[in-house]
Amino acid sequence: MTQRRVRAVYMRGGTSRGVFFHEEDLPKAGPERDRILSLALGSPDPYGRQLNGLGGGISSLSKACIIGPPSHPDADVDYTFAQVDVRTPVVDYRGNCGNCSSAVGPFAIDEKLVDAVAPETVVRIHNTNTRKIIVAHVPVRDGEAAVEGDFELAGVPGKGARIALDFLEPGGAGTGRLLPTGQTRETLGGLEASLVDATNALVFVRARDLGLTGTETPQQIDADRALTERLEALRVEAGARMGLTGSTAVPKIALVAPPAAFTALDGIAYAPDAVDLVARVMSMGNCHRAFALTAAMCLAVAARIGGTVVSEACASRVGDVRLGHPSGVLPIAATVTTREGAPFAERVTVYRTARRLMEGFVRVP
Repeated sequence: MTQRRVRAVYMRGGTSRGVFFHEEDLPKAGPERDRILSLALGSPDPYGRQLNGLGGGISSLSKACIIGPPSHPDADVDYTFAQVDVRTPVVDYRGNCGNCSSAVGPFAIDEKLVDAVAPETVVRIHNTNTRKIIVAHVPVRDGEAAVEGDFELAGVPGKGARIALDFLEPGGAGTGRLLPTGQTRETLGGLEASLVDATNALVFVRARDLGLTGTETPQQIDADRALTERLEALRVEAGARMGLTGSTAVPKIALVAPPAAFTALDGIAYAPDAVDLVARVMSMGNCHRAFALTAAMCLAVAARIGGTVVSEACASRVGDVRLGHPSGVLPIAATVTTREGAPFAERVTVYRTARRLMEGFVRVP
């Protein structure tokens, strides 16, 4: 054969899609594995379309997940996330994807890596990127992960079976510290910013300090070249302060603003009282069409840390943080306490849906 066959499953997890592999079917971590992942997604593609692979031309549709036996005593499976760059031959492992995390439990159940127990199977996932445990509560029907349900996820058409994800002790996932610089607020590129690391490292700035409202569409943000270049410069400077250099994926940068009326990409209008704050997040140089889930979880944690620019913008102090993003409203529950005089993130809980789309083999030249 002129092309290698690699067993794979194509899955949607939350508002992302990814190609899922068994670890045993891939080479060990290194250039040959990265080459297979890039070719499977259709990268590198100077045209930005990933026409020659399974990617969708944007960061949320250019992802791969590798599932293997657990290396952690409290886990059922190991899960390694790979962010495949669209235009360059770069595969980044520096952070996790919360959306793809929601598909790991269903994958593990349907691939018989864990026993299916109705009506709900609990899958304990060890994310190797962040060295954190994620507990997935997956609805099960007829021995398989359930797909049909009544949960509606903003950014995904239709309804599905609700999967609850508990991210345990998410602080310091990339840097080892919830507040990597020890400060809740600092000056970054002439702006006030908050650098927070929970599930993924983020730098948060006020939308108004950049002349924005926080309700702009992703297309409007992407079309402003001067803005995106400034945001990238701020992201890189924040990464240096956090000890995260050389990555195009982390830290991410997000713009936050107080509650405001906005219209989502599907045309639905939301009043200011439907949200606790509005925000936009950049992912691999482009504005996310919804909101990267790990970024949303970090935002919810930051909203519960007094003194951050996120806490300043957030209208609520208790309960879920209702995030207004380009595709609608996302509620996130974050529990932050104090330990040894410093804020400590105990857990973040989010709800997603996932679906197995295709199964078989990826062909790799």
